[in-house]
This record gives sequence, C-alpha cells and structure tokens, in this order.
Amino acid sequence: MTSITPQTITTQWPALHALLDQWTERGWLRPLDRALAVFLQEQVPDAPPLVLLLAALASHQLGRGHVCLDLAALLADPDLSLSLPPESDDGMLPPPRPSWCLAGLDLPALNQALHQVPALVVAGAGTTPLVLTDARLYLRRYWQYEQDIGRAIGERLTLQEKQHQTLADEQVRRWLDMLFLQPAQPDGINWQRVACALAAGSAFAVITGGPGTGKTTTVVRLLALLQALQLSADLQAMPLRIRMAAPTGKAAARLNDAVAGQVEALPLPDDALGQRIRAAIPTQVTTVHRLLGSRPNSRHFRHHARNPLPVDLVVVDEASMIDLELMSQLLQALPPEARLILLGDKNQLASVEAGAVLGALCDRADQGHYLPRTRDWLSAVSGDTLPPDLQDQAGRSLDQHIIMLRQSHRFSTDSGIGRLAQAVNGGDPAQVAAVWEGGSSLSDLARVRLRGEDDQTLEQVLIRGGAGLFRNGGETPEDTPRGYAHYLTVMRDTDPGPDAEAAAVEAWAEAVLAAQAEFQCLCVIRGGPWGVEQMNQRIAQALGRAGLINPEGIWYPGRPVMVTGNDYGLGLMNGDMGVALAMPDKQAPGGRIVRVAFPATDGSRRVRWVLPSRLSQVDTVFAMTVHKSQGSEFRHTALVLPDAPSPILTRELIYTAITRARRWFSLLMPRTGVLEAGVKRRVLRSSGLRAALLSFDTAPDDPST
Repeated sequence: MTSITPQTITTQWPALHALLDQWTERGWLRPLDRALAVFLQEQVPDAPPLVLLLAALASHQLGRGHVCLDLAALLADPDLSLSLPPESDDGMLPPPRPSWCLAGLDLPALNQALHQVPALVVAGAGTTPLVLTDARLYLRRYWQYEQDIGRAIGERLTLQEKQHQTLADEQVRRWLDMLFLQPAQPDGINWQRVACALAAGSAFAVITGGPGTGKTTTVVRLLALLQALQLSADLQAMPLRIRMAAPTGKAAARLNDAVAGQVEALPLPDDALGQRIRAAIPTQVTTVHRLLGSRPNSRHFRHHARNPLPVDLVVVDEASMIDLELMSQLLQALPPEARLILLGDKNQLASVEAGAVLGALCDRADQGHYLPRTRDWLSAVSGDTLPPDLQDQAGRSLDQHIIMLRQSHRFSTDSGIGRLAQAVNGGDPAQVAAVWEGGSSLSDLARVRLRGEDDQTLEQVLIRGGAGLFRNGGETPEDTPRGYAHYLTVMRDTDPGPDAEAAAVEAWAEAVLAAQAEFQCLCVIRGGPWGVEQMNQRIAQALGRAGLINPEGIWYPGRPVMVTGNDYGLGLMNGDMGVALAMPDKQAPGGRIVRVAFPATDGSRRVRWVLPSRLSQVDTVFAMTVHKSQGSEFRHTALVLPDAPSPILTRELIYTAITRARRWFSLLMPRTGVLEAGVKRRVLRSSGLRAALLSFDTAPDDPST
C-alpha cells in the first residue's frame, strides 16, 4: 500500500484515497465530500490528487456554511477547513491533518495545480464542475448562484420605477407626514420615515436594524405609502399585488401577528381611499418555500424565470436566514419589473445553509455611503437630513438601496438586554463585562456560574425562572421571569376536563401555547453535558421530579416539539413549535388521547391538532440550539454556554441568543472565559457574493457631484 506522506497525498491517488477514507471514518469529512473526490477522479483519472483534495475541501466548506474554499485562508489555517479541535481529545491516533498534508505549499502552487486540469476547473462560465476565481474555489452551482444574484440585483439597481419618474416630491411627502405622526428620534432623524422614503423610490431595498428598531412598522407604512400612490390618482385602479414571506413557519406566524395589528392602527384618512388602501395591504404571510411553490423531493420550485410569480412586490422578513440558493431562486422567480424588499438584522446569525446574503448586502450599511442625490431626495420627501458622516460622493449604487434603522424602541437606554447586545456586537469583552457590572437599574439580566451538572441553580432558572437572580426582578406576579413550570402549570390548572366542549379545549390549548412561548432554553452545541441533547434529558427529568410531567414514552402531555422539516401535507414548516396535550376524547381509553397542538400560522390564533404518529420530523425542545431559535422571540431566554471555547460560539451567535429575549435574559456558565472567547470570534464565511454584487453595480452617474 502507498505510504501516506505530504508528497504522496498531493501526487498519488491511492494515498489521497486512503487519507479521505480516514477523515471520513473519523467524522472530519462528510461521505458526500469524499464521494465527490472519487467521482472527479473517475471522470479525469490523470487529475492531480492535490486538485481532488481541494475539491473535497470545497465541498466540505459548503456543509459549514461557506460558499467556496478560500485558498489563501486555507493556507493560513488548514485545519480550520475541517473545523478541527487543536488536538485529539479521545486518545486515538488521529489521521494526518490538513496542515500536515499541505505543508510547504503556497498559493501559486495551488493555482498552478488547478489550472492544469481544464476538464475540471475553469475561471468562469462553462460546464466544468469547479470554478476558480480570485483564489476562491467553487462548486459550479454555487458560483452560478452568486452570479445570478449579482446580476438580478444589479438589474434592479438600474431600474427606474414608474412612481419615481412621475411622482411629485410633495405627494410622497404628504403621505409620509400622514403615516408617520411620531416625533423625530434623539438624533433628530426619524429613521423609519427615511427608510420608507428610500424604499419607495427603489425596485430593490434592504431595511436592516436590530430588535425593536421598527422594521415591521416601517414596512407596513411603506406598503401603505405605495398603495396610496397607486390608488390616489384613480380609486378604481388595481392595487399593487403584494406578497409577504419569511424563511420559517415560526417567523411567518410572528410577522402575521405583527402586520395584522399594524395595519389596523395605520393613520389613514377615514374615507373611501383610506379604506381601499387599508384593504390592499396583505396581512397573510407565508414561507418563502410556499411562496415559490415547493415540489416534494426536488430542489426546484413551481415558480421560476419561465413561470414567474404574479406579483408587483415581495417583502421577505428575517432575511438573514435566507441562504444563497434560496435567494437566487427567489430572484429568478420575480418578474423583471417587480420590487423586492428585504428586512432583517445584519448582526444575526446567517443561514444554516451556505451563504450570508444579508451580511454581504449590508456590509457597508453602518457608514451609509449615500450620494448627494440620495441625500437630496430623502430630504425633499421625508424632511429629514442625513448626517454628514453617512454621505459619500463615491458611494455605490447598492449603497443607495440599503438603510439601517438606528434607534431601538423596545430597549430603553438603561436596558441591560439592549446594552449587552450592543456590547457583544462591538467585540470587546471589557465592554461586555462593564454591562454586567452596570448597576441596580439593569433588572433584566442574570448571570449564573454553574458549579456542576447537578447545580440546583440550573433548575431554579430553567424550571422556576430564577426570579431571585434578577435585580428587582419578580416584584409582581405579572412581571416575573418564568421557566418551564409556568406553561406546565397552566396546562394542569386550566385543563377543562374530559367532558369539555370543543371551544373550551381550543381555549385551553391556546393558553398553553401562549405560556409555553414565554420561556426558552438555548444551547450553543448539540453534544456534551451542556449541549441540547443532554440538556433536554436533564430538564425533562427535573420536571418529572417536580411532578409537572411524566416523561415516559415518546409522546407524553407537555412535551414541546419543533418541526425540523417542511411537511406540506400537514401544512407544517421547519421551525413550527407545538405542545403535546391529552385532549378529551370519549372514544379513547381513559377518555383522553394525545394530540400535538400547533398555533396556526395564518394569523388567526387558532390551534391545529396533529396526530403524533404523523410527525416524523420533530425534536423535543426544552432546549434548542441558538440557530433553531432564529425567527422566534421569548419573554425570557436562558443561554447555556459550553464548558470550553468552541468554533461555533461567535459574537453573532451570542447576539442572536440575547436578542431572542424581550424582557429577561439569563446566562448560565459552567466555566469562566468561554463568553469572552466567543465575543472575540466572528463568523467569517468564505464567499464572493460581495464581489459579484459589485461586478454588476457600476458607480452611478450623479449629476449633483
């Protein structure tokens, strides 16, 4: 057998094949990644093994959320490409690491090897399975997604909206003044009104901002503005066809609830025009997959470039969760003249799948980079003047379509949650420590050092809510941090009994679901003593000891579950959460039968009952990963840190966990130093999307410069 040395690995296929087998057996490499290298070797037997190794690593990067393999980053830290720990921790003799395999190689050597195989690799358009551009190695499909997104957005950046061509500034200003009655914010600018004005003149716009900055409020008023401009000249005109979507069922349900209330509260004229405008604003939100028309067991959708969506405008909320592939397919399915508006928090975690689309779009949002013509337009129609530090004579076209909301209405200046989230975003552990030491006014934060897996404080927080750990917390029953005991007590104490009518059972389920949504335990990792799997078991056991559940079997009353895959037959989407309840049934033994109650995602607040046997893709979620919590909010959130630093624990993940909390946030730490290490670490996803966007975004011709 060929010996495995750095030279044989990069020059002899049997040695590389043996190495890939070892990596796969160890779990360092996915079987899919190994299979790709084997397939490419079969197609081109004389391909240099080094190229096949790079192809396997590029495939593996996709599984870690990267769109491509950044060759320079690979050489700087080869082991990071497989997300390997610093050293073996199980006593087994490990296989050779990427750092050992690539020792002595540099970027010119990698480029030279890749350029030797034109049957596998080219620099751009073509039919080869791999694409090499600017020291980034792609699987062709993902390179094409980036190009398609860049082209589609670039076309919209240059598209002159009919409204922008024909509308007088004073007409837009009149409607904005009517829709935004609230005074200016502390910096003298009403950012929601400015965002509305900017998006009104765009075929493509991104509205980003942290929690409580009013993204939903802004977009509802934007839709009212656009419908007003459409209908005010002719009351009999057809209103704009608008669809609203979100990545998950949970996010769609949240947006449903928010939009319904906002539409009713719009300050519109009390006449036929006002009524028509209000009626023309959609209050139904769907998932992006449903909007596009998912096809079972297929990557393709019913709507695409040849069968576009019948829409004039699409609004997508929680856009940080949209991956590269889905964004490409959404843009392809939009008619060329249709608008697209994205909403999201650029500081949140990116999608689980490959790509960080919102992050690439909002890369320069903090600094604005608005041209003089944009400044003048916004001033004319909104009455607000952009500060000088957000203006840039050399701004790009894309910059003129991105707006960041900069004032939180949820968190006051003395809010611990708001200050902690801001400090984490800054990436400075000293600032984070200063927030924790911030004084008695910060009554919404609790930090607990756990002394072991059986620490009673853990149960105090997760089961009872840990009210005594918060400064001034729990002064009244209505303002008390709650744990899981709360919803289980509601389930027990408000049970309508075995002879209850359907309406009473429905009301009971609604109350349980609402109570269950008040608190959530989040974890960083899945395995280990502080990961999701063991925390779920530990919490269930503690609740059992407290007599709140009887966790025998799989489907017991009180079990909280999350759907982990789209089920179009049941109408359940990935991320939907429900609770198993023993509902009255006179035909069942004992007069009870377990059904899983899910809140309807159509804004009706009704309950959907599902047989447990029909739920094949669900997880118990006494604890869930921070990734799974995206698109959700809870009154009280508790984050359990691992007992050692992890590549997964980044400032984006910590920020996302903190901002899931509306009223209280608890941090549970088995060991000091882990939080600080996570705050210093950023999510860095290899991608060329920003370059693709700029390649289709020429510097605009600004007559005012």
